[in-house]
Amino acid sequence: MDEQALILDALHGELDAFNRLVLAYQDLAFNVAYRMLGDEDLASDAVQNAFISAYRNLRTYRGGSFKAWVMRMVTNGCYDELRRQKRRPTVPLEPVNPSDGEEIDSAEWLASDDPSPEESLDQAELEHALQHCLDNLPLEFRSVVVLVDIQGMDYDEVSKSIHSPLGTVKSRLARARLKLRDCLQQFQELLPPQFRLDGGAADE
Repeated sequence: MDEQALILDALHGELDAFNRLVLAYQDLAFNVAYRMLGDEDLASDAVQNAFISAYRNLRTYRGGSFKAWVMRMVTNGCYDELRRQKRRPTVPLEPVNPSDGEEIDSAEWLASDDPSPEESLDQAELEHALQHCLDNLPLEFRSVVVLVDIQGMDYDEVSKSIHSPLGTVKSRLARARLKLRDCLQQFQELLPPQFRLDGGAADE
């Protein structure tokens, strides 16, 4: 896909070109909105509104990552929806082990969608637990962990998407990972052994 050519065509009024851009990013946009809102219908509405806004404001696009530009529309729409619904997140507990000061370097397991057959039964429960913990993150933490750890966007794209400095993105992500890990300890029996505070299978 020649993204820049499609953008130019869309700027000249070719709706089909813009629709091809929508098709390229609609799954990513929906996944981000769903993780932030926790509701499929609200996520669908947020994505639809974001793409309508993107089309109407296409002339404000000034180059760079079009994905980041679109995701900014999506995340802004999610923030607006949460404010309308007055769904204020609760303040999560502090990490269980704050004294070690160890940053969680990666949370790639959060994005795994390929459970082995024996894990399939627990996968739905783990998904529910993850969404519960995401819902309870402060919004500024939720957006960065969804964009980086679940959707795999790089820090620079996320910085542009949420209109925050790169250092802020990294700081929020580190804190969000700790808070998520702390929250998920309520569901230790569903977690991979290496993420359990009791050590799980790591001691075997």
